Amino acid sequence: MFGPDPKNKHPMAGFPQVCFIKNTVDNPNIIIGDYTYYDDPEDSENFERNVLYHFPFIGDKLIIGKFCALARGVNFIMNGANHKISGISTYPFYIFGQGWENVMPATEELPYKGDTEIGNDVWIGYEALFMPGVKIGHGAIISSRSVVTGDVPAYAIVGGNPAKVIRYRFDAETIAKLEDIAWWNWPVEKISRNLSLIVSGDIDALVSCA
Repeated sequence: MFGPDPKNKHPMAGFPQVCFIKNTVDNPNIIIGDYTYYDDPEDSENFERNVLYHFPFIGDKLIIGKFCALARGVNFIMNGANHKISGISTYPFYIFGQGWENVMPATEELPYKGDTEIGNDVWIGYEALFMPGVKIGHGAIISSRSVVTGDVPAYAIVGGNPAKVIRYRFDAETIAKLEDIAWWNWPVEKISRNLSLIVSGDIDALVSCA
């Protein structure tokens, strides 16, 4: 066996706040990669409570890649939170019935931003908030309490409200190499053999064993 078993909900003995959440999510519209964990001392297995306004009739997906690290209180707002904005009032009268359902908007009248997609090897800090439809590149770092309203490039470090790029972890040439290597898709045995390179800064050495 190489590394922790990705089918084990709690990979760290004595640390129930760390959970491989792929094994705990039942919603078919939440897709999570192997080894991605959520760290929360208050019921880390119930990650789905952090995915808000995610109604099945809308059909949007939350997709999180492999080897992502999610800190406590990370929240994803999905498209079900959106109200019609083309009329005078944005109040959702129709949800209360009693005759008000007659002004139910057509699906195309509601803002829709598409699926929310988090790449591989993304580190998301404490209480970061993601708005609907954002795309986060591989290797990005999202600072604590960031409000992510737009797409984040690969290997960017972002922070603030709204989140802005603080800097890039590597230069453009190196980022292209890392995305081409895509070590997160290697078999776990190969990852285990090359961990010292994956966690080092020697890009050329990692390229040589790709």
